[in-house]
Amino acid sequence: MSTYLADAAGDLTVDGPSATFTYRRLGPRGGIPLVLLNRVRGTLDWWDPELLDQLATAHDVIVFDNVGTGYTSGTPRDSVEGLADGTVEFVEALGLRQVDLLGWTLGGTVAQHIARTRPGLVRRLVVAAANPGGTVPGAPAHDPKVRATMTKSEVTGDDLVFLFFPETETGRAAGHAHLARVATRLATGIPGVSEAAALGQLTAIGKDAAIPFDQVRADLESIRQPVLYATGMKDAMIPALASYTAVQHLTDATLVAYSDAGHAFLFQHAKDFAAQVTAFLAD
Repeated sequence: MSTYLADAAGDLTVDGPSATFTYRRLGPRGGIPLVLLNRVRGTLDWWDPELLDQLATAHDVIVFDNVGTGYTSGTPRDSVEGLADGTVEFVEALGLRQVDLLGWTLGGTVAQHIARTRPGLVRRLVVAAANPGGTVPGAPAHDPKVRATMTKSEVTGDDLVFLFFPETETGRAAGHAHLARVATRLATGIPGVSEAAALGQLTAIGKDAAIPFDQVRADLESIRQPVLYATGMKDAMIPALASYTAVQHLTDATLVAYSDAGHAFLFQHAKDFAAQVTAFLAD
């Protein structure tokens, strides 16, 4: 069994105006920190340690729980704007003047909002398996099974494999390997994501989906930072078309697609994706 440095990273806390944030930090200090923004129902414990270790070879990596989620206190947020405010509050509580952001799924949508509304705070942006906002023109209809699984009161490991990895032998194997890697942190069984926090995050997605695409396009065009967009071509939750559409309206964007992966391509191809991120942030 592999031993990951991320599994040994201790829990740290910092007080903000609306919450006591819990976070973990690993990798070399001294450069621009890379702050990771999580998915729906994700906590600190759900970041794949292989990806964190790969990123931390070259970056000061910070993972945290947003307001009212997981280890962090406070009232859960129910909008992209609220989640963005919580993220900015955390970054400022740490005394950081500028950061790079890597957002996965809902975290990617939140990261784009921060890059647009607080441009001086964000140097570069990595968006992984995320929706640029609104309903992407031409996007295929969602599989009803995906929505039903995503909104279950209790999501099992098998549910996550279905949502995040392709329904192929290789995809399912990658999914179960990911679950095995996060098992060390999850062994304590606490804290989970409360029903209120999960509902708030799902509500945020619903509000975001209602934004007209004309507004989404204008928002994308207003982002001036370099952006790395990455997607899995077999993503059952957010189609690769969303990433392809987004980069057409960004001033400075690069698109990376993994043909054999889905929503969790960044865990299925942790080493390759970390190398892409490192090259992009160093460019």
